This record gives sequence, C-alpha cells and structure tokens, in this order.
Amino acid sequence: MTAPPPRTGPLVGLKVLELGHYIAGPFCTRVLADMGAEVVKIEPPGGDPIRGWGAKHNGHPVWFSIHGRNKLSVVLDIKRERGTVLQLAARADILVENFRPGYLERVGLGPEVLHALNPRLVIARISGYGQEGPYRDRPSFGAIGEAMGGLRHLTGHPPGASGLPPPRCGVSIADDLAGMYGAIGVLAAVYQRYVAGTGTGRIIDINLADSVLSLMEGMLPEYAIDGRIRQPQGAAIATAAPTNTYPCADGKWVCVAGNSDLIFRRLMLLIGREDLADDPRMADNRGRCGHAAELDAAIAAWTRTRTALTVEQAMEAADVPSSRLFDIADIAADQHFRARASVQDVADPLIGPTLHFGPAIRFDGDAPESVIGWTGPELGAHTDFVKDVLLGQGAALHPAKA
Repeated sequence: MTAPPPRTGPLVGLKVLELGHYIAGPFCTRVLADMGAEVVKIEPPGGDPIRGWGAKHNGHPVWFSIHGRNKLSVVLDIKRERGTVLQLAARADILVENFRPGYLERVGLGPEVLHALNPRLVIARISGYGQEGPYRDRPSFGAIGEAMGGLRHLTGHPPGASGLPPPRCGVSIADDLAGMYGAIGVLAAVYQRYVAGTGTGRIIDINLADSVLSLMEGMLPEYAIDGRIRQPQGAAIATAAPTNTYPCADGKWVCVAGNSDLIFRRLMLLIGREDLADDPRMADNRGRCGHAAELDAAIAAWTRTRTALTVEQAMEAADVPSSRLFDIADIAADQHFRARASVQDVADPLIGPTLHFGPAIRFDGDAPESVIGWTGPELGAHTDFVKDVLLGQGAALHPAKA
C-alpha cells in the first residue's frame, strides 16, 4: 500500500475530490494540490485518457508527471462503485468535475445527491459552455473555447497579410484558464462557508468559452460604443509603439517593448537612430503608433545583424524591456528560472530524472522546492491507501469485491 509523504502549504487539511479528466478539471486540482490540499483523483479502470497523450519514457506518460503531481490516484468505476465515490464526497471539502453537463446526474452523483450527503461540499463544474444555455450539450475542447471566446480571431496575422489560418497559442489555454478560475471559485466558496459562517457549500459553474471571453479586455464596450471590432495585429500591439518581435541573425526572434517616451529614446540611441528619437512625429505614443511600420523597419534592420542573445544583452544594458522568444531549452537553462526554482530537477520513480516547473504562487516561509511532494503516480497507486486508511473501508469495498 502506497502512503503519500506529508504535505506542506497553506491548504494542508483541505480535502478535494477530483472527478476530472483531460485538462481543465485536473489543472484546477493541481493548483490546489500544489498549495498543499489533499487531492484524491478518481480515474476509470483504464486511467485518465490524458495518460495516453504526449511522450512516454520507460512506458510511462511524461506529461502526467506534472499533470498528476501531488495527487492520490484511485481507480474506480464510478458507475459500479458509486457508494465509494459518495463516501469520498462525504469527507471532502471540494469536488471538482469536468464531465459534460448532466453526466453526474445520470450516474446518480448530481449536486442534489451530494449535498444531501454533505451540505458543506463545494462543487466546481467545469464544462465547454456551462451548465445552462442553448449550447449546454454541445461537445467542446480547449480549441473550441479559444474560437468561441474570441482569442483565436486575435492570434492571426493582420488582415490580408497571410492566407494561413489563425494559429492556436501553443498550449491548451482555454482549459488552463477554466482550471484557474475553478481554483479561485472553490477557494472563494470555502472562504464564504467558513468566514461568512454559512456552513454550506455552493455549486460553481465554469466553462471554457467564458474563461477565454473574460480576457478580451475592452473589446465589448468598444464594440458597443461604435461597432469597432478589434482585428489581429500579429506580433505588434496597435495601441503602443514600438512594440513588436524582431528577426535576428541566428534565425531567432526578440520581443522589444519601447512603449514609453523615455524607453523609446533609449532604444533609438541604442540602434543608432538618434534622428528618430528627435523626430517630432515620434514625440509621444500616439505619434509613434501612426508610424509604427517605419519604427519596426529601423529596429529590424539593427536586430538582423546580431544574434538574439546579443540583442537581448544590449537591450538590457540600455534598460529597454526585451526578451528572446524562449523555447523550452532556453527555459530549462535560464539562470533566473533556476535561481528561483521555477525550473526544478526532480526524481520521478516512473520516468527517471526529469524537470518540473515550480510554483507560480509563492508563500513566504514555504520553499518553492517543497511544492512538489511527489510526481504523477502510477495508475491506482493510492487506491488501497485511500480505501483502507482514508475511508477505513478495508477489503470489503475493493473493486474485486464491490
């Protein structure tokens, strides 16, 4: 029987039950687990389907090393072993699920059933479009949330610049956003339960499309006022100049933000264009935005003659905000990420020595290295521990005898 090591962090003692799969629900619970919460992750007999995604090493999924870290993996068929799920829900503070709306009700685990058993339970329901509305029953994944929420429209090149479709941002951003909103929501509900003294749980409705939509800045009021529709800008920002991504001699790119008047002057002096620094047309951001193409051409002419690293170093010396476009190799080697333990060397018993990212949220007194209690476990690694110890069920409720 595998017993987990003790945990640290501000959420130690908070009990979370995960009925999630793929990304959004498990992302939510991983945020909570990284802060010390006990997360019991229920997986079907074949495992969370995400275990089949991405690279494998020693026969084990590499992605799950992070995706499942700090969680207790319990194998249950929630239809056949509904009683065990209810026992886990009875002791939990929070339940997180991201099935399609109506699924929990169909298997006898809807909120009414759960709250009759445990009125204190906070239930987070993460879905593609929400628990109500005309699109409630449509299937969805993260890419669909990006499309409907408005992000995919903005990630392309300016109109007419390319015939290629607008690309995704490279990660499952809609799922991750919904997971983060889920974590915020459940902690707010727990706060209300304890601090406001309601003593009761709440049901929280989070969806992928709304999560992406919430990032759309001032676009709704802009449209409401005069029908303005923000269009893709490529790597530039329409409201600030010069801010763009520029090519370098080694085939890499550097992002430079010369937005303010003082930074703009320093940047122009660095690239040998004092004439532009003194040009009355460029005296303020509004004027520079009207001549962004001219500024971008001047900066690119300078960056093309240097490697990305030397450009970044020169920008740093001139106190101009900039960065190379880091790939994962750059991230793994970066001295800042390493010094802050944002990138950590980890011994994973399933896949061997590997790297994990550290916590994005840090608390004084808690070393960032302490966040990773254990890596994503083998499927069902904690089934016996959870049933025998946490529930005290003994062999009578093991799957073979359920």
